[in-house]
Amino acid sequence: MKKDFLSILDISKTELNELLAEAKKLKNLKKEGTVHDYLRGKNLAMIFEKSSTRTHISFEVGMNELGGHALFLNARDMQIWRGEEIRDTARAASRYVSGIMIRAYKHSTIEEFARHSTIPVINGLSDLEHPCQLLADIMTMQEHFGRTEGLNVAWVGDGNNVCNSLILSTALTGFNVTVATPSGTSPLQLS
Repeated sequence: MKKDFLSILDISKTELNELLAEAKKLKNLKKEGTVHDYLRGKNLAMIFEKSSTRTHISFEVGMNELGGHALFLNARDMQIWRGEEIRDTARAASRYVSGIMIRAYKHSTIEEFARHSTIPVINGLSDLEHPCQLLADIMTMQEHFGRTEGLNVAWVGDGNNVCNSLILSTALTGFNVTVATPSGTSPLQLS
């Protein structure tokens, strides 16, 4: 069954805990020099409408270290932002790769891509959310504090996509979140 990761709330609390446990295990094994090929034979299309440094590096290295392959697809090199329908690109990509990570300006672009894809789609960043960043942040806090439940987390800065994902993550983590943003940059209204 296809499972997209467009929002931090696309996973359950149980799935979050399982994901973090597996990530911690893989991180410790990597420190010991153990290599895994969990993603052998798998290809990830990385579609970048919006450029990136850390997302590009982390997804490409992660795929490589787990035995898979990542394909970097820049918007300038694709037809999708030059007239091709999103649904056509999603359908075509679904025939060639095992998953798609997309960084887009609009969350609606990622949602439409996922609607027409037959393979999992991961939100690498949108104007609304940045769930992969939040997974890394949650893992860091869990490693540092040994838990997430009841932690007081302060967000100081623009009410952006990461802030939105942090607020939503409280349903999974038990964080107590306080947000302080400059005037005019409050978090987006989430439905």
